[in-house]
Amino acid sequence: MIMRLAEIGEAPVLAALHGQCFDEIWNAAAIAELMAAPGTFALVDEDQTGFILVRTAGGECEVLTLCVAPATRRRGVATVLVTAAAERAAEANANVMFLEVNATNNPAIVLYKRLGFGAVGLRKGYYAVPHGMREDALVLRASIPLLRVGFSLQLG
Repeated sequence: MIMRLAEIGEAPVLAALHGQCFDEIWNAAAIAELMAAPGTFALVDEDQTGFILVRTAGGECEVLTLCVAPATRRRGVATVLVTAAAERAAEANANVMFLEVNATNNPAIVLYKRLGFGAVGLRKGYYAVPHGMREDALVLRASIPLLRVGFSLQLG
């Protein structure tokens, strides 16, 4: 599985992918603006079925979003994206990774726990969901390098 840096010109593709994954959709302009910010990078898989957007600063990094198209989930794309992002963040001197995950998203929570993440906080009502409801987010933290899992990683 090959991961590569995404280019700002790919923001419309990334926004469409984000729209397949979340109720609160980020448009191409918002994604491009984030990608252009200092210390921020996006990785995308070779088939553009998944991407991760990460910001690094002060020895830490934060996953801003992670998307994998519903039709291609459970094939290891998310695991490879998170692992590759941690490796790239380490090159920018990050030694810890943070992210938020919907407290009801059990498949994602299992993935993150396998990679060594643990809960360090809770954000009440963080995510907007249909019908005006709000759901909590778990704040997770992991040391870099992440725990190794059995996937082949290749950066393009």
